[in-house]
Order: sequence, then structure tokens, then C-alpha cells
Amino acid sequence: MEMAVIVLKKRRESSLRRKHPWIFSGAIKKIEGSPQSGDTVEIESSDGHKLGKGAFSSHSQIAVRMWTFNPEEDITDNYFRQRLLTAYDRRKYLLESETTDKVACRLVNAESDGLPGLIIDKYGTYLVCQYFGAGMDKWKPVITKLISELFHPSGVYERSDVDIRSKEGLKKQTGTLWGSEPPGEIIIEENGIQFLVDIQRGHKTGFYLDQRENRKEICDFSKNAEVLNCFSYTGGFSLYALKYGAKKVVNIESSQESITIAEKNLVLNGFNPDKMVNIKGDVFQTLRDLNNKGKQFDLIILDPPKFVESRRHLKKGTRGYKDINLSAFRLLRPGGILFTFSCSGLLSPELFQKIVADAALDAGREAQIIKWLHQSSDHPTALNFPEGLYLKGLICSVI
Repeated sequence: MEMAVIVLKKRRESSLRRKHPWIFSGAIKKIEGSPQSGDTVEIESSDGHKLGKGAFSSHSQIAVRMWTFNPEEDITDNYFRQRLLTAYDRRKYLLESETTDKVACRLVNAESDGLPGLIIDKYGTYLVCQYFGAGMDKWKPVITKLISELFHPSGVYERSDVDIRSKEGLKKQTGTLWGSEPPGEIIIEENGIQFLVDIQRGHKTGFYLDQRENRKEICDFSKNAEVLNCFSYTGGFSLYALKYGAKKVVNIESSQESITIAEKNLVLNGFNPDKMVNIKGDVFQTLRDLNNKGKQFDLIILDPPKFVESRRHLKKGTRGYKDINLSAFRLLRPGGILFTFSCSGLLSPELFQKIVADAALDAGREAQIIKWLHQSSDHPTALNFPEGLYLKGLICSVI
């Protein structure tokens, strides 16, 4: 069957010349043929120059996610094989740095690895996949077969339960795609610390792998510190703090299931249970309560969920970030350290810094940025896809 052709409006091919992988619906002049959502289509400029091939979506504002900028390249099983192997090779430094079979990392980071609409995370001997593009979803059987042959996992589990699938006209899906079903909790190891991960029901694909390198950053500030970990999930930052000498850690988390796993992680690593306190509750209200009680801490971590889901949520999201940072500045002792993050891709680093600066000003505190933080190196950002840089963090020293 002849491939459909997407013809762009005049002067709308400039982003493709820079190899940006998205074509928005507003850039399309006409569609020659009748492509179904997920089909591979050819892309042409308004004057007839072939620009590459991509996956068509009839539902999303991102009408095409580019497979290749080489018009002669065929999109076959071998195309995906080579992309998967390249992504794996880029992580060899991490996969081979640990001798344990409990290593966890991201193997495929969607557009930044040239595989738009696909995430693959490795947890020990299991692989977890998210398919969030119509094109990649159509290739799911091929991808599943390839990764089972190339990477030899115990099982491949799908966590395509993200909201973005609805924008692609896709239903949420979870379940075992190949091999054995993962157990309710598996053990991974990160920088010598062990964590229990529920890849079937946990946040994202089970764990916040993108914070691996940032968790290690708190080691220099943990000795004899009283630590407050907000949105603590299963205690990632807290366990690092305890390993490196924290006097006491207080976690704030709204999910009892996550608190239970955090408590198990404490025991798993042999830490003194008297050094960790878990508060189940809303972080915003709990921070205000702690302020009212006059509590103070040496080190505070703010790692909230995404507050800005779309541009219409930007104003509300910025208020949320301002609120929690204001409370944190008030709770820090002089000389204290704040680790503050945003995983909202629509929030620019400049705006995030301004929000944190305004929070410090309103709290009557002076602060310095010691270091900028971003997602771990197994979550790379392609130079032609700046949208891939979503995680922003600041280490601030507070006077």
C-alpha cells in the first residue's frame, strides 16, 4: 500500500531542518492519502522536497512524531533494532559499573533516543515499557519481541497508564507483555542502597530513576543534620541522608502504601528505625503546621509531583511551587540547605528560579544557588529536542 504524504505549509519546515522531531497539526497544508492513526507517513515541504518519515496521529496536536529525517530510510523491524541497541550502548557505562543484577536505569528515553513515544526502564531483570505515541503503540508487538531477544529480561511489563495516551486517542493499558509477571515488590540497588519497587502499581514506572544522581548530592549535607523530606514517596532521599550520617529524617507523604514501602526500605538497609519519622498527610498543610509549631531543620527536600500539566495550569502551578518553597525557607535554620525541584516541563528554568527567589524574599531569607540539578544522565536530552529537559532542581544555601 502506498504511503500517505504530509505536505507542510510554506516556511513550516524550518524546525525539521533543525531535526526537531514534532510536527504540529497547524503546520500541515494537506494530507495526500488516508493514513490511520499510528501509520508511517512521508513528509514533504510545500515545494515538494522530501524531509523524512514519521508516525501520524489523527487525535493529537502533535500530528507527526518523526521516525527519521532521511527520506530513504525504511521503517522496519531492523530500524527499531538498531535504535534500541544504540540506546543500550549509551547506558553501558552505568549497566557495567555495578556487578549486581539489581541495577536500575532508563534504557530508552523517547524522542531523545530517537524512539518517540517510547520509554523503557530496567529494574533488575525486568523491563517496564510506556507507549505514549500512536505510532509506537502500533509497533508494540515488534518492540516487545525485539527487547526480549536483545536484552533477555525475566519479563516485560507495560505501564502505559499515562494521561498523554488519551491525547493520542489511546486507552490506558497495563500488564505483562512477555515472560513472567513481576512480583509485587522487587529489590533494586542504587549507589549501594537497596530499594523495594512495585513496578505494577508504583509512581511512573515504579520509581523515580531520574533522581539517582541528585539523591547522591545530599550526601555532603547530611552529616548530623535534621532532615525534612517532602513528597517523600518510598524514602529515596531519606535513605541517602541516613547512610551519610543524618541525625533524624522526617518524611511527609500522602500515600500510606508509599510510607509502608519506605518503612520496609529502612529495615532492608539496616538503618536505625528511631531515626526516621513518617507523617501521612498533605504536604502544603503539614508544612504550615510545622511552621506554626516552630520546627526547624538543617536540610529540606522538596520533590513534588508535576504541578503544571498544561499551559492553562501554569498560573496555579507556579502558586503551588511558591507556597511550598516559602514554607521551606521559613523552616530552615540559618546555614540550612534546600533541595527544591520541579518536574513540570512547561515551567522554564528561569521561571522556576524566579519562583524560588520570590519565596525566599517573602520568607525574609537570603539564599545562594550552590548548584543546578537536572535529570540523571540515563535520561538524556537530545540537543535538537530541548523539551526533553523537564527536571529542574536547585541546591540553595540559606542564610
